[in-house]
Amino acid sequence: MRAVTIRSFGDPDGLELLDLASPEPSPGEVSVRVEAIGVGGVDAVIRRGSIGGSFSEGIVLGSEVAGIVTAVGDGVDSSWVGTRVWAFTGIGGYAEQAVARVDDIVALPDTLSSVDAVALGSAGPVAHFALAHAHLARGETVLVRGAAGSIGIAAVELARKAGAAAVAVTTSSAERGERLRGFGATHVLERDGTGDDSAPRDFDVILDVVAGPATPLFIERLAPNGRMVIVGIVGGYPPADFGTGLLARFQRSLTLSTFSLDTVSRAELHRVRSAQLEAATRGELHAVVHDVLDLAAAVDAHRSMDAGAVFGRIVLTP
Repeated sequence: MRAVTIRSFGDPDGLELLDLASPEPSPGEVSVRVEAIGVGGVDAVIRRGSIGGSFSEGIVLGSEVAGIVTAVGDGVDSSWVGTRVWAFTGIGGYAEQAVARVDDIVALPDTLSSVDAVALGSAGPVAHFALAHAHLARGETVLVRGAAGSIGIAAVELARKAGAAAVAVTTSSAERGERLRGFGATHVLERDGTGDDSAPRDFDVILDVVAGPATPLFIERLAPNGRMVIVGIVGGYPPADFGTGLLARFQRSLTLSTFSLDTVSRAELHRVRSAQLEAATRGELHAVVHDVLDLAAAVDAHRSMDAGAVFGRIVLTP
């Protein structure tokens, strides 16, 4: 099978398309004939080597796919064979065949394409549970930092549906800002948080997909009792002293936390993901696809991500 591996950590040229043996499902796993592969920020973070020591060169990149179950391992109900599913692979998704634990797959609605499934299947639940982690309440103000990605777009839609009084976004262009208004954004800011004098100065909730050196600037934008939740580090780690901003505003009772889907029970995660995929078939939640590329173009996909040129999600197809 064709698969994309990390030959060397760093820039996208370190990715390599190879012919490898197809993986076989172990006990508790299924094998999926891949139809679509989501290219996410976590893939870029792994490719850069930003998560030191967690991964080795030579791994097949890719954390989510959609496709047809072709085989099951011991202990898995054989009725899954022939079912079209969304699957969390962790790694191994940039391939024509992938394996996933049966606990990490959900059956797809007939009317939802595999391409749309991988644009929403991971991003939607991250946005949902991160907003819940922030205890977003109706009438509060929200800032989504790095809103042009699939997690950010889902967060904008979900925050508005939850009754947020204002949903501000940071993005890199006026054109992207207008597109985000179509998903529910009420204010569009520059990447540094400036640019719209009508936007709230402080926010009850900040959902941050970016992190990186500018993290302290956004801690300063939290309202009293404000909550900032970091769900990604596509901009790198915050500076080592970023916590001093919280202590300097001790009397404002601010909260900063991180969020990962690893802390959500599989039952609750499946319930929300399945509901969101169904909602997408009714047009109540949107899977935003920036481009669909062949698996061989994974390097180009990652270059676009590194350049900040992606709105929504790039999808690879074998």
